[in-house]
Amino acid sequence: MKKVMVISLGGSIIIPDKIDISLLKKFKKVLQSNYPKYKFVVVCGGGAIARKYISLLKAEKKSRREISLAGIRATRMNATTMIQFFGKEANDYIPTSMNSISNLLKKNSVVFCGALRYAENETSDGTAAKLANYFNTEFINVTNIEGLYDKNPTKYRSAKFIPSISWLKFEEMALKIKFAPGQHFVLDQNAATLIRKKKIKSYITGKNMKNLDNILNRKKFRGTTING
Repeated sequence: MKKVMVISLGGSIIIPDKIDISLLKKFKKVLQSNYPKYKFVVVCGGGAIARKYISLLKAEKKSRREISLAGIRATRMNATTMIQFFGKEANDYIPTSMNSISNLLKKNSVVFCGALRYAENETSDGTAAKLANYFNTEFINVTNIEGLYDKNPTKYRSAKFIPSISWLKFEEMALKIKFAPGQHFVLDQNAATLIRKKKIKSYITGKNMKNLDNILNRKKFRGTTING
């Protein structure tokens, strides 16, 4: 079978406050142009919809598990939308296990999913990292920020871009942040630990889909590489 590539597609890309149809069409075109070389597993984030559900349940003081399950449902709704957007080249149902994804890859060029099941202190990024390990492949995180910074670039003009970082240093950076369902950090803490333990080469890139295409074709790109 062709090489499998795992992509974590941020909810901020799929459904921000105002949907960017042009951006999603570019994402689709990049994947289609790379079907001859790859099969894709795309894990969809919950984004703004998940955070709205989460804020409602937090206000009602629901348990962390209930709050996380609301986020999981949002990821699956976004995945369903992407399945419809891609049509026949994608899967026709939402998988909830790695085995289901593996079976769907046999007949589909791209398989979309949300979070597979509840796991404590984990976002859809953690799901994507687990899938990258399962398929013994690389992990690409496509988000609304073009890569890793030493601090939040949306809040601090002095934030410095980090083009490459080791697995260990990235994990240390991630673990300094307290986990919260719906958090904004580029990769969740569980994902950071897993890619370090399993030595999964990972990439973070933003909305410019040319960079995603360049990663897939081993060309220079704007983003962050986590490796070594």
